[in-house]
Amino acid sequence: MSVEQSDLMQSDLVRVRALVKHFPIANSDDVVRAVDGVTFEIKAGETLGLVGESGCGKSTVGRLVLRLIEATSGEIYFQNANVRAQSKSQLRALRREMQIIFQDPYASLNPRMTIENIVGEPLIIHGLGNKLERRARVAELLTKVGLDPDYMRRYPHEFSGGQRQRLGIARALALNPKLIVADEPVSALDVSVQAQVVNLLEDLQKEFGLTYLFISHGLAVVEHISDRVAVMYLGRIVEVASSIDLYARPLHPYTQALLSAIPLPDPHQNLARKRDRIVLKGDVPTPINPPSGCRFHTRCPAMIEECKRIDPELREIESGHTVACIRAPGWAEAQVKA
Repeated sequence: MSVEQSDLMQSDLVRVRALVKHFPIANSDDVVRAVDGVTFEIKAGETLGLVGESGCGKSTVGRLVLRLIEATSGEIYFQNANVRAQSKSQLRALRREMQIIFQDPYASLNPRMTIENIVGEPLIIHGLGNKLERRARVAELLTKVGLDPDYMRRYPHEFSGGQRQRLGIARALALNPKLIVADEPVSALDVSVQAQVVNLLEDLQKEFGLTYLFISHGLAVVEHISDRVAVMYLGRIVEVASSIDLYARPLHPYTQALLSAIPLPDPHQNLARKRDRIVLKGDVPTPINPPSGCRFHTRCPAMIEECKRIDPELREIESGHTVACIRAPGWAEAQVKA
């Protein structure tokens, strides 16, 4: 067993270390630094929310964890298995434990297949059960996600967006996985339907002991479903904390700006909750040539000259609360965690 494997705590279902994904640019020596040194853990049974602006690399992280795309460098451990070191046959077996819910419920379902074939396809691929057993499993899964088992003879175009996403969830559950990467699963849905799908995911997590990597730019949704939250900016994680701590006391200026944009139901009813909106200036820099020093310094309202040359690493400021910002209280004094 390697040092990294022995370091993998039993409570950590997933451990990612220094994960990098660079996409080459045609006819150029440059690369798109989509993910540029990401480290995090997900404990068994918890939900880790991964948030950030569009293009920050959060969806790429989800696909790297499942090895749907190959990483440039870094390490990914699922339980005690080194995901990047798995052969094709080993990875096929491992993927029974890891599934994904895609963002677009319209594009992720094959319009030529019936619901029975769509939800039951993972069972066929992995050679589980005969036809009658697979049909019974599909009926069970449809019931679990709140759909009528008789729907299995229908086609995707006969369903609403919320129903289609429930079908995507049913398909992800078919093999009884331990980890589900939910890649913006409610962003394409109406607000009222979003709440229903999020509540369904929470109920399924309790029933089956699921672990989620919940990727979203909807901060209100992430607060509701997540145990811990990791904030990404331009290919890197800049802050990680429990959901309660992060939303109550964000330490990174980028996190503070994101949270200030969440609308309050009635800010006049409770003046203590009223937020001052932080408006970030300028555009997100290109991931082809990110800024030197702190990547956020070109838009940061708290920027000082040192931010242009110091590339801050994640440091634990408080128990379970890490941040990558030299202006954060206690960052300079914090010891780098091994």
